[in-house]
Amino acid sequence: MGQLSVGCNAKGEVTSLNLPMANRHGLIAGATGTGKTVTLQRIAEQFAKAGVSVFTADVKGDLSGIALAADTNSKLEQRIKELKIKEYTPADNSVIFWDIYGKNGHPLRTTISEMGPLLMGRLLNLNDTQQGVLNAAFSVADDEGMLLLDLKDLRAMLDWMGKNASSLKSKYGNMASTSIGAIQRGLLTLAEAGGEQFFGEPAFKIENLLQKDASGKGFINILDATKLIADARLYSTFLLWLLSELFEVLPEVGDQEKPKLVFFFDEAHLFFNSAPKSLLEKIEQLVRLIRSKGVGVYFVTQSPLDVPEIVLGQLGNRVQHALRAFTPKDQKSVKIASQTFRQNPELDIQTVITQLGIGEALVSFLDATGSPTIVDKIRIYPPTSKIGPISPIEHQQIMSHSPFLGVYETMVDRESAYELINKKMTDTKEQPSKENMLKSDESVKQARGRPKDSVIEVMMKSTARSLGTNIGRQIVRGLLGSIFGKNR
Repeated sequence: MGQLSVGCNAKGEVTSLNLPMANRHGLIAGATGTGKTVTLQRIAEQFAKAGVSVFTADVKGDLSGIALAADTNSKLEQRIKELKIKEYTPADNSVIFWDIYGKNGHPLRTTISEMGPLLMGRLLNLNDTQQGVLNAAFSVADDEGMLLLDLKDLRAMLDWMGKNASSLKSKYGNMASTSIGAIQRGLLTLAEAGGEQFFGEPAFKIENLLQKDASGKGFINILDATKLIADARLYSTFLLWLLSELFEVLPEVGDQEKPKLVFFFDEAHLFFNSAPKSLLEKIEQLVRLIRSKGVGVYFVTQSPLDVPEIVLGQLGNRVQHALRAFTPKDQKSVKIASQTFRQNPELDIQTVITQLGIGEALVSFLDATGSPTIVDKIRIYPPTSKIGPISPIEHQQIMSHSPFLGVYETMVDRESAYELINKKMTDTKEQPSKENMLKSDESVKQARGRPKDSVIEVMMKSTARSLGTNIGRQIVRGLLGSIFGKNR
C-alpha cells in the first residue's frame, strides 16, 4: 500500500498521502472545532492498516474510539454518499493505552538516569547555575556507579552533595546551598504533579512503540494526556524525551517504503511556548535527523504560527483546516498559512482558508519525488473507526488483551543511590576513619542484591548521557541541551 487515502476534491478525485514520503513529517492545523482530531484519526488508522506503528497523545479524551469499528448511522451514511466513497467498511484497530499516572493505561515511566540532566533541567525550569549543580549530581552518580532511578534517589544525592560540598568542590565545582535548595523545591513540585509515578522502574522500553498485531497492522499507541496536559512543561518535556529516545535507540534506515513509526504531537504550541531560539534550532535539527531513523513527526495545532519557522520548513505534508480572521494576529496567521502552500491558480487560498467548513481542508502532500503537490481543497474521508470516546467497560476489555498486560503495572524499587547513600552515611558514622562517600565503581557493581547485567546496562546509558560516548545520545544532547549552560 503506497498511498493513504485522506479525502477527495470537488471533482471526486482522491487525495492520498504518499507512504514513502510520510517520514518527511507533517502539520495538521486549524481552529478549534474544524475537524483536526477526526483528520488525525483518519490518517492514524490509515498508517496502522499499512503496517506502520503510531503514537499519539489523547489530550481531550476523544481518541479512544479509534479502537472500535465505526457505528453506522444516518449521518455517516450521508457523508459516505456525498463523498461517493465506493468501499467503506467499518473497522477496528489494535490499540495500546498508556498513562504515566497508570489509571487509564499501562504506566509509562522512565528513570532519572534515562531522562538525563539536560531534560531534567528543562523540566524543573532551572537557570544556568542550578543546571550546573544538577549536572554535577549526575556526574557524581555516573562516576560512582550509583543509579538515579526515582525522585528519592536524586533528592538523596543532592542532600549528600550539600553536606559534602567543600570536599566535592575541587572536582565538581561550586555547589551553593541556594541552588541545591531550588532544585529540591522543583523536585517537590514535580512530585506533586505526578513525578513520583513517572520516574522509576520498570522503565518503558521505547521498542514497545513499534509493535504490530498478528495480522501485520501497526499498533496505535494512545497516551492518555487528559491530566498530563494541565502541566504544559511536563507534557512537552515528556514528548521530547520520547522523541530523543527514539532517535537514540533506532538505527539509521535511510529511505524506506514506509515509516517504522509516525509520532503525532497534539497541542504542539505547548511544545514550543517559551522555548528560547537556540533550543528551537536544535529541535529543528532533531526533527530533520530523525527522518533517517524511519520516524515521521506530525504536529497538530490551531495555527501554523504555533510552529516556529525553522521547524515549519521541515513539515512537507500539510493539512490546513479553517482559520478565523477576527483579529490582526488571526489575519497574519491566515496570510502565513496561505503562503506555505504551492499555489493553485484556481483557488484564492487566503480567502478559502476562512471559509472552509467542518471536515474540509486545504491539503498539499509530497509527491514521489519529494516535491509538494499543488494545494487543493478537499473533504476529509470519515474514519472507519468510531468517532468519540469508548465506554469504561470497552476500555477495560481492550486493556485486558494488551500484549503488555502486567509488564509495567507493579513498580520495582531496587537498590540504587538512595539506599547506597543511606548505607554509606550509616557506615561513616560507625567507622569514620575507614569509610567515605566515594567508593570505587567495582565495589558498587558488587553491591548486595543488584543484578550485574542490568546495572551495567543502565550505567552505560547513564555514563553515555554524561560523557557523550554514545553517538546517538551525543547528537541528541548536542541538539537539546547545550543552551542550558556550558557542557560538562
